[in-house]
Amino acid sequence: MGLSRSVGCHGLVCGRSSWMSGSSPGMTPSAWQAKNSICRSTHACYPYVLMAQPFVEPCSRGIIAAEPCPRELGREIAPRRRRMVLAACVLASSMAFIDGSALSVALPKLREYFGADFASVQWVLNGYVLALAALTLIGGALADHYGKAPMLIAGCLAFGLTSAACALASSLDWLIACRVAQGIAAAILTPSSLALIGATYPKEERNRAIGVWAGASALTTAGGPVLGGWLTESFGWQWVFAINPPLALIAVALLIAYAPPDQHEARRFDLAGAAVLAFALGAIAWALSQAGPDKPGMPKVVPIVMAAALGVAALAGYALWERASTHPMTPPWLGRNRAFVALNVATLLVYTALGIMFFLLSFELIDQRRLSPTEAGLVFLPFTLGVGLLSQPFGAMADKIGARVMLIAGPLGAALALVLLAVGEAASLAIGVVGPIALLGLSLAVLVAPLTASVMSSVADADQGLASGVNNAVSRIAQLVGIAVAADVASYAFGYKVGLLIAAVLAAGGAIVIAAMLPSPGRLHASNQ
Repeated sequence: MGLSRSVGCHGLVCGRSSWMSGSSPGMTPSAWQAKNSICRSTHACYPYVLMAQPFVEPCSRGIIAAEPCPRELGREIAPRRRRMVLAACVLASSMAFIDGSALSVALPKLREYFGADFASVQWVLNGYVLALAALTLIGGALADHYGKAPMLIAGCLAFGLTSAACALASSLDWLIACRVAQGIAAAILTPSSLALIGATYPKEERNRAIGVWAGASALTTAGGPVLGGWLTESFGWQWVFAINPPLALIAVALLIAYAPPDQHEARRFDLAGAAVLAFALGAIAWALSQAGPDKPGMPKVVPIVMAAALGVAALAGYALWERASTHPMTPPWLGRNRAFVALNVATLLVYTALGIMFFLLSFELIDQRRLSPTEAGLVFLPFTLGVGLLSQPFGAMADKIGARVMLIAGPLGAALALVLLAVGEAASLAIGVVGPIALLGLSLAVLVAPLTASVMSSVADADQGLASGVNNAVSRIAQLVGIAVAADVASYAFGYKVGLLIAAVLAAGGAIVIAAMLPSPGRLHASNQ
């Protein structure tokens, strides 16, 4: 669920969480003080956006806030024109949000339709996520180079066409191929829509614009599972994809009519790095998902080990390439920023746990508990409502007690909720699912607000867009890994319980990483003196 909150001079970005900015490379104490004084004297602190659907990236706000103010560049855009552009961006983002949340409850029926096993059907999700995770930073660079509005138009058209192709898929292989193409389109659409909001609205009016965008995100992420369940139950899983093309056409029409002329920046693209990263992630995800029971005549140990080894080697090659590249997607200095590394490792662990849970729970509700897709979608509402209604008060609490405490408490609460889901497999729906899923929503509300602000505060102002993009990519990689692990364990009779316990360990690991790696405000203050 989406939610925006204005963070003032004593809020998370410029208040208690700003201690992490000391980890930015080259940030001397005087520069750190200058950064805070700028934040106190201008409108540099913008609202952050929180999504309940766990696979929506946590740092969308940073991409919007990182855009230069058009008014300061002498580009005054008429209010009506700004509103129409915002409507187009909302529609574009809504397509991706609905697609991601609605498909989760359609997967069991989709698997039944094609007669597929878990290892195969998981690629309907992971084919999309793989392309999105590997190419999203390239998509942002393309928007800077060729213009945000033109690239958003291209992304919307491509997303609409690939959605139609998904709806018409006659085989699982065709559907997976179309989903990969849809992920490529989303890698262009998502960063372009966020950046266009920032490039259209002046700083003084971004709070309101992001509030509208966040409100629409709240509706689509909360209503997506229910809508997806109803469409699947009433018309078939194909209609989860069929709702996208009309939205894409409306967004394109608004952009053609109202998008202002865009400023272009000369950018170089790390296509080689993106290709190596995609291969590495794909190989690792395939190896993780294939470790289930062998089918007759199909020994898999050697291929799995080879794929895993190739994936790890490719990741090492990616790291070496980024060091040598003159235009890396992930600059090596980010790895020397201890706070930034800690936050991203915690993001990886917690979002992997969420990926495992959402994949397994969808099948549990429909295949084992015999709920209809619509009823299964309704079960997720305590999670989405919990995040949406409680994020703002927990964000205010983080202002008072500090982000670090919340960053530890949130993952621990999520770990407890996942354990309760695991041990409640034989319990009633209310006790075994609804209660724990509500606790999970509460825990994520505790976590995501300070996580978003802390990622932004861990780097210098000029690098906030980059930091946000990297953290968003990490959350997508986590989804990729989580779905692959879930597809593996789901092949076993005990897979639901074991998978959720694995997820609980990962979530608790996120808290341990924060406690061990993230500097405390007192230690950092002492080190700066």
